[in-house]
Amino acid sequence: MSEPYLEGVEYLDVLTKTGKKTGVSKPRGDVHRDGDYHRAVHVWIFAESTQELLLQKRADCKDSWPGFWDISSAGHISAGDSSLITAQRELQEELGVTLPKDAFELIFVFLEECITNNGKFINNEYSDVYLVTTLDPIPREAFTLQGTEVSDVKYISFGEYRSCLAEADPTYVPYDVNKQYGLLFDIITKRYKENTEARSLVLQKQLRRYAPVSLTAELTGLTHADKEALVLLIKAAMIMDDIFYLQVWYSNPVLREWLKEHADVSQLDNLKWMSCLDENEAFLTTADSAVKLLPEATKPITGWKGVQYRAAFPMLKPSAANFYPPDMDKMEFELWTKSLNLNQQQDAMSFFTVIKRHNQVNWDSSLYNHIFDGTHLSAGSTCDLYSIPYSQEYNSFLTSASDLLHKAGDLVGSPSLKRLLHCKADAFLSNDYYDSDIAWMELDSKLDVTFGPYETYEDSLFGYKASFEAFIGVRDEKATAQLKLFGDNLQVLEQNLPMDDAYKSKDIIAAPIRVVQLLFNAGDVKGPQTIAFNLPNDERIVKDRGTAMVILKNVSEAKFKEILQPIADACIAKEQHELVDFESFFTHTICHECCHGIGPHTIILPDGRKSTVRLELQDLHSALEEAKADIVGLWALRFLIRKHLLPSNLEKSMYVSFLAGCFRSVRFGLEEAHGKGQALIFNWLLEKEAFVFHPDETFSVNFDKVDEAVESLSRAILTIQAKGEKEGASLLLQKYCTITQPLKVALQKLESIHVPVDIAPTFPVAKRLLE
Repeated sequence: MSEPYLEGVEYLDVLTKTGKKTGVSKPRGDVHRDGDYHRAVHVWIFAESTQELLLQKRADCKDSWPGFWDISSAGHISAGDSSLITAQRELQEELGVTLPKDAFELIFVFLEECITNNGKFINNEYSDVYLVTTLDPIPREAFTLQGTEVSDVKYISFGEYRSCLAEADPTYVPYDVNKQYGLLFDIITKRYKENTEARSLVLQKQLRRYAPVSLTAELTGLTHADKEALVLLIKAAMIMDDIFYLQVWYSNPVLREWLKEHADVSQLDNLKWMSCLDENEAFLTTADSAVKLLPEATKPITGWKGVQYRAAFPMLKPSAANFYPPDMDKMEFELWTKSLNLNQQQDAMSFFTVIKRHNQVNWDSSLYNHIFDGTHLSAGSTCDLYSIPYSQEYNSFLTSASDLLHKAGDLVGSPSLKRLLHCKADAFLSNDYYDSDIAWMELDSKLDVTFGPYETYEDSLFGYKASFEAFIGVRDEKATAQLKLFGDNLQVLEQNLPMDDAYKSKDIIAAPIRVVQLLFNAGDVKGPQTIAFNLPNDERIVKDRGTAMVILKNVSEAKFKEILQPIADACIAKEQHELVDFESFFTHTICHECCHGIGPHTIILPDGRKSTVRLELQDLHSALEEAKADIVGLWALRFLIRKHLLPSNLEKSMYVSFLAGCFRSVRFGLEEAHGKGQALIFNWLLEKEAFVFHPDETFSVNFDKVDEAVESLSRAILTIQAKGEKEGASLLLQKYCTITQPLKVALQKLESIHVPVDIAPTFPVAKRLLE
């Protein structure tokens, strides 16, 4: 345990050697005396126009490296403090520069292990290294130096500074630029030395991975009032885009606006604007980002308008997205939730709340001369974190969307659609989505509409937080009628699942399935274009009412034609090539969605506690659930064929079409839930010799072994979910979610012949309606 705090003494959190918090804090002097691992921040200010880094000269009274030139600003992270706030505070205290959080780009974490002062000062320090990028150097007279910490500042060419460090210049605090700290210079060099033409070619190549596809739908059967409502719905859907981009990263709105405004400056700038539509790859860097002016960042200087900085763009996609503070880790969140009562815990882990810091809100408020009123403080919790409902966090967006949905609801003729739109409009402002989700499940309308926060893929930290999305389409009545078989047999499938009977539910509800021709989508649709979805994800509704499915037929047809057929041509053995067909691909898609509705959801843990698979598996849930739906979907199709409910000629074609589909999904990347799930299945079936890799670098299905392999993986996944075994899920994913050599061969082949990774849809009907 930590000792009682002494007034006026700075305490630091003690870490393990691997950088994890121990729960112990000690006075700063004791930490350095004992060589305890601890945390700090390094903040570098870089001026683009001169390619210079700002250095500070350490005060002569410092206990380490007195009088040496060093990092722009640095300091320990005090016990209980956060990294980002510490970075902001150190810059303000030491140099008198006050900047918002979007100026700070975390570029790497640096571990320094050294002993100085004749063994009296042991520094085992994990430092979060931040880069602040300004357009021009900040004038010397704009700084307000903290005399006890800093005696002077100067700018120096980053190349010259690297040379000084490499040559161990005795006037500079030493950093080994041939090891980890060399990353600072490598990052800057790469950003500003890259050839414009070469960069354009790279971005063009990335964009070519997405096949442009025009998706249309017939509006016959819609009344004039329905079409008027459709215009309002498309406008509301576009607001889901605005919210989603903000949910992914807090600088996205300003970045997108900046890129859009500058898209006509050059071919490269236009490609940057187009590239930002792909949210899964960091094609851009902070050097491409928006420029913001902050006159009040320093004391005023005559003739100087203030600090112009670039909004930070993350080098790696943040696992916390913008649902949590960017410097929050899992342990901090879990310690906080343990201090809360049950209702507060439910709010913290809710689909529909954002987690923030009191300190960050206080800092931001003071930055813009607002006063924080403390109304968000959670009673009974002294932690820096708190939760805020979506209805409050995105209030301006949701108020506009709610108004549009109410107006559309007044216009439409369908009673069930009218109810859905009014319920969803109310839910946007109340943050209670239960009634609107029930209304969505009961929708029976030619115009098929899905709005709301649903999927949790963007929250790769825990998988708790839902992203906003919208799908608008026209019901395909004929195709919908043909699929009643699947919904009607869910209970039969549940009772025959390959897992222990104790885990099976006896009250699975028939799932309505709607086939839709998509005419517009928005929000959380910017990664792989979904071909179907099974909603809602609220376990209360799943338990009481089941789920409903929407199949996007024109999206499925486009993906089969543009992607799956070329993959089959390249990767499937010639003798099985004709077994890849759209009917099998489409039928498995339907069964995949059905299988989200069966298997474990609400579970009883070994200690008797009631929980859900999502809560127990956390960040691993999405990938394992997608793998479950895929593999159990194959098992279910085989079951229905053996019961003579589906044609027998589907049995071989479904397996071969699925094999081709594995390559399609894995190309989304192993950071994405669908790609991760498919890699798991592919490698399992390959190991069991159900999939065969031939010397000519093609693949086939071994029909003698595939049934058993599918059933064994189905049993393994279902059992892990039923027991809520996160460790078991982790081991399974670690072993099989890899790009094995056969997968690598296939992916390289597809890349070399330029098979698209996905489609990039346009919606001419929606565009025409808006015009």
